[in-house]
Amino acid sequence: MSSEGSPYARFRRALETGNELLVLGAARELPQIALDDALRICLVLRDGDPARYERAAVRWLGRFALEARAVTIRDLRSAAAALEALPTRTADAMEQLQRLCVARGIS
Repeated sequence: MSSEGSPYARFRRALETGNELLVLGAARELPQIALDDALRICLVLRDGDPARYERAAVRWLGRFALEARAVTIRDLRSAAAALEALPTRTADAMEQLQRLCVARGIS
């Protein structure tokens, strides 16, 4: 392993910087991205290019629909609303997404 650490360690350090390009570059090195990390990517992207954020948020919502236990249409509506609010009401949106993830077995 290099002195920079594992790809996941580099990804986590990139997240800490909040630099969109570093985060996306480090994410590309990972074989897969956990749903909670995908949400962290959305957080980084929320203040950048709105189209890029929208694509990442839609991908996250699709994965949530597939990976969550017993997800309902109501859950998906709530998650979509929270993702839509994330750029302007970050704390409230993240709280809602966290509640949904916990309720549906996503850590």
